[in-house]
Amino acid sequence: MMSTPSPLGHPGRDPRLLAQARDAFLPALAQTFAAAVTRFDDVLFDRAENAGASQLVFLDGMRELRRRREEIVSRFRTQMESSWQSLEQGLPLSAEAALSGQPAAPGGLSLVPEHELESRLAVRNLASVLQRECKPVLAHLDRRLGWIAGGMELGSDTDPIGPEHIGVAIHEAFATSDLAPEVRLVLIKLCERDLAEPIARLYAQLDEMLAKAGVMPEISQPRRPPPQQRPPQREEADPFSAGNEDEFDEQYAPAWANRFVNRWAQSRGRLQAAHRGREGGGEDMGADGHPGGNQGMLLEALHELLQQTRNVRDNATTAATAASAAMGQQRPLSQREMMSVLSLLQATPSATLNAAIGDDGESLAQRLKSEVLSSATQLGVDPASARLDPMDEDAIDLVGMLFDVMLDERDLEGRSRELIGKLVVPFVKVALLDRKMFVQKTHPARRLLNSLAEACEGNAGDSPAERVLMGKVEEIIERLVAEFNENLAIFLTLEEEFRDFLAQHRRRIEIAERRAAETQRGQEKLELARSRALEELDKRVNDELPQAVQDFLRQPWLHHMTMSILRDGEEGPAVAESVTLADGVLEEVAEARRHIIGKPWLQAWEPALQKVFASVGLHGDAALVAIGALHDTLQAVAEARPELEKSLPELPQVSLPPPPVAEAGGVELESDPTLEDFDNADADRFRQMAIGTWLDFVDKDGKVQAGKLSWVSPISSRLLFVNRRGVRFCVASPEELAVMVRLGRLRAHVNDGAFDSAMQGVIDRLDPQTNTFH
Repeated sequence: MMSTPSPLGHPGRDPRLLAQARDAFLPALAQTFAAAVTRFDDVLFDRAENAGASQLVFLDGMRELRRRREEIVSRFRTQMESSWQSLEQGLPLSAEAALSGQPAAPGGLSLVPEHELESRLAVRNLASVLQRECKPVLAHLDRRLGWIAGGMELGSDTDPIGPEHIGVAIHEAFATSDLAPEVRLVLIKLCERDLAEPIARLYAQLDEMLAKAGVMPEISQPRRPPPQQRPPQREEADPFSAGNEDEFDEQYAPAWANRFVNRWAQSRGRLQAAHRGREGGGEDMGADGHPGGNQGMLLEALHELLQQTRNVRDNATTAATAASAAMGQQRPLSQREMMSVLSLLQATPSATLNAAIGDDGESLAQRLKSEVLSSATQLGVDPASARLDPMDEDAIDLVGMLFDVMLDERDLEGRSRELIGKLVVPFVKVALLDRKMFVQKTHPARRLLNSLAEACEGNAGDSPAERVLMGKVEEIIERLVAEFNENLAIFLTLEEEFRDFLAQHRRRIEIAERRAAETQRGQEKLELARSRALEELDKRVNDELPQAVQDFLRQPWLHHMTMSILRDGEEGPAVAESVTLADGVLEEVAEARRHIIGKPWLQAWEPALQKVFASVGLHGDAALVAIGALHDTLQAVAEARPELEKSLPELPQVSLPPPPVAEAGGVELESDPTLEDFDNADADRFRQMAIGTWLDFVDKDGKVQAGKLSWVSPISSRLLFVNRRGVRFCVASPEELAVMVRLGRLRAHVNDGAFDSAMQGVIDRLDPQTNTFH
């Protein structure tokens, strides 16, 4: 075993300064925490007054906090002191390991309760806030404390007074208190609010004290200011800043828009014509030579494309209709009439429109136009004498096709499809009021639709969190339908409200992701233990052994061996005892075959045998009966009388936990990939893929589902992907993923949002030539 230099002998180690730093920081931190906790019961009382049905929960929490206050503060202080002692001993404690409660040896297979995961996530968020606000001074403290502790490299996970360890101490402080999960989360959030500023001051004071004591004083010197940079060019501007909201920046434009604009600009010679227009002193042009810039070009191109496809449809109509339009016998509906008709449809959608939303084969655009004209009769307009203005028809066509594509290509079924369908008429109104919705990436209506579609996609309401999310979606859509008249501000209000809700929901998703990873980790540890136990079994068992001995080794002993490896690791004492027992039993079989008569078979192994039988639920007299059957079998072997061999009594049915089940619609992997099946370069890319990367998984029917890389197994190197709700979706090796790439079932994920993805489908349907740019 290779040894490493001990930090206790490092020249920079200074126990005196370490003690001073401890005395300067830890008592003050404990006092700060105690003072904050003293105020929290008043906050809980105030919360109880406005908590509605949860009032008693907060009142009970307030009483529990008062009763256990001293214990809470003591647990906080003890945890911080323990972390500091580990630094003084030269073995800095990992905050992550302390928070997860992981022992040094591989632990057993268990799941952490959801409220525990929520508490851990909350203190991690608290630590992130402290880390962000105190980053410069923490960088100094990590180096200075590491130096006087023996030249160690400390970081966020090992600095004993860093935000991560303070988060662990806060978690431990409340861990034994009988607090409801929601009360515990409120208390951790209060710690984040009330402790951030005083802890930042304590950090600054400690850093100043160590600097004055001569510990790495050079790092406190102010840095030379960086050379002044030129203002960023236009192409480097943030497209999401207020100054750019009305611009269509190609660098940040969706793929469909870039391809569409470029092809139309080139095919019609717009750039040359625009150049001539500028030289002639024409109207004000955008950077691309069109009124309104790139937005203007894209809107004009969409209009012309819709006109072309509409002319094809009009050629198929009756001559009488065409003649009537040509003679000017039909007048276009005014915008006021259009908005009035659409408001009627928004408030009371017709049965035929609802049916079209649920029917994959009917065009929403055509149904919308028909409904608008027929509903105009309620305003006293004769449908035979009215028609749609071409610009209004463009808006209806685009919105109708947009929702057609979205409902066809995304996983929106049942209630989700119905709710998204309710947005069709409001979005037609938006398109009439503000055509920039189609080309302005930051438009609040687009952002709201993206968020709602993401929340609905694949959401069957199978879990409480999914049902809560769908309830909020329904609330937002119902409010939009009820309140939207012609003021677009409601989209901004609802989008901000829903975004805040999603931020809370994503915390649930993070918890689900962590649970999926813990479940997968536990299963892989189980598979590894099972495989190791089977290896030991195969070395010892053969068909020549008496049946009772075979049954003992293949059932209770194998189960006991597997669980011993899980608990203690492959080199643990319980594993060694299990192996010794198996060898001892086999040695007694060998002695029996040498016809040794009168030996008290298995007497020396009885305590170990009882332990094995107890692991499968056989205790007391029942275990003695099983041991007796083994004894009688060995006696029969020794006497060469096989008819006297006994069978083991019926054993309780004990099974190991089953492997985690992917949700319905999970990915089915190809089996046994070989070197000829995949590209090694693809497999290498998957091995280096960053956590959080999204990929598109394509099933055998061509349906696309997005999966996020959530965890990589340190045991098997397999990659765990979860869906948008944090549920286990796919677990595969890099080689298996590379096979999927070769088969066309895996590709990079382009996150343009539901709106832009649907617009790509609209353009593909209107103008198949754009497919050549894929």
